[in-house]
Amino acid sequence: MLDLKALIFPFPNQPYAMKKYVSLLALAVVGFACQPPAEETVDYTAMSDAERLEAAKEIAHKTIMVDGHVDLPYRMKVGGFTLQREILDVSVRTPDGNFDFPRSKEGGLDAPFMSIYIPAGNQQTPGASKALADSLIMMTERLASTFPDKFAMAYSPSDVEANFAKGLISLPMGMENGSGIEDDLSNVEYFADRGIRYITLTHGKANLIGDSSYDTVRLYNGLSEFGEQVVKEMNRVGIMVDLSHVSDETFKDALAITKVPVIASHSSARKFTPGFERNMSDELIKAMAENGGVVMINFGGSFIDSAYAAGSSKVREHLVNYMAENNLSRGDSAFKAYAAEYTAANNPFPTVQKVADHIDHVVSLVGIDHVGFGSDFDGVGDSLPTGLKDVSMFPNLIAELLKRGYSEEDIAKICYKNVFRVWQAVEDYAASQS
Repeated sequence: MLDLKALIFPFPNQPYAMKKYVSLLALAVVGFACQPPAEETVDYTAMSDAERLEAAKEIAHKTIMVDGHVDLPYRMKVGGFTLQREILDVSVRTPDGNFDFPRSKEGGLDAPFMSIYIPAGNQQTPGASKALADSLIMMTERLASTFPDKFAMAYSPSDVEANFAKGLISLPMGMENGSGIEDDLSNVEYFADRGIRYITLTHGKANLIGDSSYDTVRLYNGLSEFGEQVVKEMNRVGIMVDLSHVSDETFKDALAITKVPVIASHSSARKFTPGFERNMSDELIKAMAENGGVVMINFGGSFIDSAYAAGSSKVREHLVNYMAENNLSRGDSAFKAYAAEYTAANNPFPTVQKVADHIDHVVSLVGIDHVGFGSDFDGVGDSLPTGLKDVSMFPNLIAELLKRGYSEEDIAKICYKNVFRVWQAVEDYAASQS
């Protein structure tokens, strides 16, 4: 039988020990009484869809959210952005495109990586790639300086955190296509000084660095010798190595050389798009996770669902025939109304659920620490999923993840913690080399 007296008074013949024991017991009781109540775990899966969406909006706004790839700078160039005046004013709601300040705020997007995009065609003219990169960087800086109450440049995770605390949208930059380096290795450090924090090694064609996933011509069967030097130099100066767009062999070569984790700033899982090398195979996802890297899921229709291309082609063909049969043009209001109605009734677009499937797949393969958002907003045209047409709709995706059992901590990792970990590791390694 339990001796309660012995439990309460364990030292009957030792007054000092007894006194000390009672004091400790009292402190323990007081300490227990002062403990805050355990935080109640919210079961988001038990909520209604409407309740879950409201919870997702709250999470989106209190959590830093990073998007690995938004093509706003090139959209500004096409839209006529000049140093004299901003024809495309994204400080206010815009009638087209996927990104502007009001919609970014609505969706809780805090740090869209501005894509300094260099088309592969620029590679044909010496100096053209670097010149375009400089121009787009200048446009991005101009956006921040023109609207300092809305946007701010960001060159590190701590910059993003400081801007978030002020309610500003951070504008970190990544250069899409390493052709901006031209044939001069010193340009890697030059672009680091200009604020570039990742470089996508290739784009639609092989360049001086390596082979592209989109290019049937394989000049090097991976990285070139120059490309190997570029990866090492990116490590040295603190630029993240971005392996979106590269061929599988280039991907493997870069992983073998890099001393720090890498990213894929806007790629999805090849499991759902068989034969589409631009997306990542399970083998590459596992290799990236072993490296400590992060794959940031692209929202574009052809990246998310292999059925999208066929479905959209059928819709497009029908609408072209309708215009011809009714002697209409794309600008006619009658055609616009019909096209909207027909497309809605024959919706070829993927859904938010399909995007969540890609996140689920990465998590099932390698865990929650190796996935993020890399929407490709303003870069994939009108192919975006239903429910994810612009930056205001991020809560729809978060709500779907909550419905599938993801916790708030899981969401925080996907939103920013995973990419911050890689970014900080790259910064720390560069600091150790100086």
